Amino acid sequence: MAGLKGTQRAWIAISFAALAASGLFLSSCSTTQRSVIAPPQIDGATFVGNKVCYDCHTNYVRAFPGSAHSRLHFRPVAGAGDAGCEACHGPGSLHVAAGRGNIVNPGRDPSACFNCHLETHAEFSLPQHHPLLEGHMNCAQCHDAHGFDIMKRAGGLGIARLDESCAECHREQAKPHVFVHEALRDGCTTCHQPHGSINPKMLVERDNNLCLKCHAQRQVASGEIYIGRERHTDFIARGGCWSADCHTAVHGSNINPHLRY
Repeated sequence: MAGLKGTQRAWIAISFAALAASGLFLSSCSTTQRSVIAPPQIDGATFVGNKVCYDCHTNYVRAFPGSAHSRLHFRPVAGAGDAGCEACHGPGSLHVAAGRGNIVNPGRDPSACFNCHLETHAEFSLPQHHPLLEGHMNCAQCHDAHGFDIMKRAGGLGIARLDESCAECHREQAKPHVFVHEALRDGCTTCHQPHGSINPKMLVERDNNLCLKCHAQRQVASGEIYIGRERHTDFIARGGCWSADCHTAVHGSNINPHLRY
């Protein structure tokens, strides 16, 4: 700022002071790098600070410093101190006074999450998506917003971390099989977009290109496709690997190593 004129330096100082006075916080969310976003507002409520939240929500406040969401730096509020919890939940004075309600709950209303996760919000607007906007799901079913592993459902244990939430609803696909599709070992998101997709069944690709990403093919003659030792040229012409009456048990089979029912 050494090369700036006095008037320019004054305007910059005023701008920073205005941001600080407004109580905005600096977000380092992955989808909104270095953006200034206003926290949720609740009519008639004031900020109380994390220490007050700790009295009732002890485990959440203890775990929160290890969460990716702890990167939300909310400017200290006069008389309240650090108000990181209220960056997502809004000012908590009415909630504290009533002992319940009067707070923004991202587990029920995803709008607080969408303030930062703009790209995710857009994905839920794609033709094939999980029914979150319709009110049949919430973000907390799949993500632990307070814990160290945000990709892990709160309190969940068991199968691969990223898939344990999927298995809660998609039990038929996640159950053990004698012959397992190896892609499942890498996780559901190898083939599916978790929030939304333009493709049926929320697939990352709509046709055989999805399978050919993993199943290396060798070309022995022009126009001929082999997968392993078997010629697949005519098979692929019929349609998708899972829809052309070939590998119909795409998640796993109990009777056939080639993933057939």
